[in-house]
Order: sequence, then structure tokens, then C-alpha cells
Amino acid sequence: MDSDLIVLNLTKLGESSVVLHTLSRDYGRKSFVVKVSRKTPMSQFLPLNILEADVTESTRTTLWRAGRVTVKQPLNGIRSNIYKNTMTLFMSEVLYRAIKEGALEPGLFEWLECSILTLDAMEKDFSNYPLRFLTELAVAMGFSPSADALAPFAGSYYSLLSEFVQAPFAESMLIPMNGEVRNAMSEILLKYLAHHSESSLNVQSLKVLRELYG
Repeated sequence: MDSDLIVLNLTKLGESSVVLHTLSRDYGRKSFVVKVSRKTPMSQFLPLNILEADVTESTRTTLWRAGRVTVKQPLNGIRSNIYKNTMTLFMSEVLYRAIKEGALEPGLFEWLECSILTLDAMEKDFSNYPLRFLTELAVAMGFSPSADALAPFAGSYYSLLSEFVQAPFAESMLIPMNGEVRNAMSEILLKYLAHHSESSLNVQSLKVLRELYG
């Protein structure tokens, strides 16, 4: 069966296979075994790449196979920009840790695909995008990250968080923040997500994002 897959993570499985951890429209959060060789372009498995693959379902194992993998969207706007690339590392790790294997949340794939293509298309003013991503992820997962809901996590950043979550997308991208503030806001939103998803969101790539924000 042909299926669209968004890459969240990759695990090597010997010399000739990898396990591709994905979010898909048809199966939700699911991992697939993919055969690889020396000729396989591993760049196609970069975080948040949008792929097309032929999925072979099985009743004998939960780890199905995916073959004839191709890149559906090239994401040139992301791959040519070190800042956007770093953001996708962060975003994909959050998704990998927050969404449990087997979860099938209606509309989540469509939201994520739109989010990736939006970041790819943006030419400027995208420094606040990871924050917007976190708030929209909470909504897509069925939570309500209003100012009041975020208040127990916000501390001294309550006013700024309130402004941010209530602002339309374009306006939220223009709210002035320095690197220290963005880092603090990211940690607050991650704590909110961890609390409501009952997941341990020890996001390693947040350190890289901190360096990016400076």
C-alpha cells in the first residue's frame, strides 16, 4: 500500500536495514524496516522529510516493511538554511518523544505536513517558529494551551506567553524576543507538553536550539 511518511527518527539495524520512525496519515506514529545499500541516499531520511513508500502490512509482526521509498517534497528552503535545519532536528525529536508508538490522532499528519511546508516556504522572520510549533502541536494533540492553561508553567513569562498564544500566526512571528527569552519559552512549552502527554520530553536537541538562539 502506498503511504506518505514523515521522518521522526532513524535507527540502524545491521548493515543492510534501518528502522524508520515516522508519522503517517494511514498508520499514525509507526516504525518501519527499510532495506538500504551503499547506493541508498541516506539524505532522504533527514528529520521531517516527507516521503512516499510502499508499505507491506503484516499480521505476524508490528514492525512492518516499507520499500520503494522516495522523497515527496524536496524541502529546499529548509535544507539550504542551517537555522531551519536545526529547527527540524528539534521539532522531530519533540514529536518522536511526545507521540507514542501506535498513536493515531486524526488530523495530526495533515497539521505536521502543513507546518513543515510553512517553515520551508518562509524567507524571513522565522526565529519564533519553534515556539509556534510547540503551541500548535499541543492543539493538534488535543490539548488547549491557553494563557490560563500555561500559567502554572509560565512563571515571570506569563504576560509574554499570553500575548504569544493569542496572536495570529504572522503577528506571533514578529513578537520581539532575544535568545534567552526564546529558550525559556521553549522550556515552558515543553514542560506543558510533557505534563499533558505524560511523556518524558528530555529533548537533547534543545541544547542545539539554545546555541542557535544565542
